[in-house]
Amino acid sequence: PISLPLLLLEDLWSADFQTLWDGKFVGFCAAITIGGGLVSVLCSRLVKDENIRGEFAQAAFRSNSALLGIAFISNIYGKSDMASLMLIGNVPFNNILAVIILLFMKPDGEKKAAGNLAKETVKGILTNPIILGIAGGMLLSVCHVPQVTIVSKTVHNLTSLATPLGLMAMGGSFEGEKAIGQIRPALGATFLRLAGIAMIALPLAALSGLRNEQMVGALVVAGSSSAVSCFIMAKNMGHEGTLTSSVVMLTTLGSAFTMTAWLYVLRCFGLV
Repeated sequence: PISLPLLLLEDLWSADFQTLWDGKFVGFCAAITIGGGLVSVLCSRLVKDENIRGEFAQAAFRSNSALLGIAFISNIYGKSDMASLMLIGNVPFNNILAVIILLFMKPDGEKKAAGNLAKETVKGILTNPIILGIAGGMLLSVCHVPQVTIVSKTVHNLTSLATPLGLMAMGGSFEGEKAIGQIRPALGATFLRLAGIAMIALPLAALSGLRNEQMVGALVVAGSSSAVSCFIMAKNMGHEGTLTSSVVMLTTLGSAFTMTAWLYVLRCFGLV
């Protein structure tokens, strides 16, 4: 539970926000995230089983920008501060919306009174480790706190556990028979995550003037695979998790092809 927050803290700590800040880009990443969340909630109404609508909505909009985005942009452009700005515009809203969706769209047996839901929502947002990691990283950067070698190496070693531990937890609780029974909503959420939201967001990004690193950042937010942490959060908040694990696996496999295809399209239009 601490590896991903530490990854975000480490990346944001090393960024110089006073010189690289771009409010337009950060705002657009936030708009993609919020808009994608609204689209996924609306599309979840098409799912017949009300008990998995929350999982559908979260897995369909929540991108893997924290793990994939940093590596993706860095491999194309080298060390890029745009990745840090992308995280600021995407990850906090990812987690805030995920908490709200999973609380208000809980399975029938887990539903609570509106007052309790409101309290749990505020508490879930304020105590979310990922949001705290982002806030801590930005604070350390703005205050120009120097990175001590022994601390930075320890943090870096812990962050390398984020993806393997998440995948192990997901694989250990995966149930093939239930996953097959939920294949249609899984495919629907996979389409939204890898293509549906991006088909709306990327043309708007081009019209807004985003290019190169910023456009790739927008692509990561709009069309990358579902975050592994979707499964962990869904389980911790009373959901079964089978649909979420299916979507994470399908989008992780499919993103190798769809992200390449999107990059090719953007390159053809001279946007990257």
